[in-house]
Amino acid sequence: MNTEIRSLMGSRLAEERERLKLKQPDFAALGGTKTRTLQDWERGIAAPGTEFLAAVGQHGVDLLYVLTGTRTPSNDGSSLSAEERALVDNYQHADEEGRAAARRVLSSLAKQKTG
Repeated sequence: MNTEIRSLMGSRLAEERERLKLKQPDFAALGGTKTRTLQDWERGIAAPGTEFLAAVGQHGVDLLYVLTGTRTPSNDGSSLSAEERALVDNYQHADEEGRAAARRVLSSLAKQKTG
């Protein structure tokens, strides 16, 4: 495997770990490896093996994304970017007043674009 591919995979692996809000030691443990090994993978020094990937895949890691850079489509056929997922996450963690405010703002912005 060439250096560029390892580096891209490592960056995406780190992105998935961060998306799942896991620290390196916890993520490494999920996959049955050492933190130092995970760090090497995330830096692109080496690439993870199938056993690690299969293990972390069971905990929500988007393996298609880690391997190819293409997000796995959701059940409705769409795929959210990291920014869109963050917005949805923020909305889900807001109280009802905050959600209502977000809906008003987004509705107003959508009307401005179409109008």
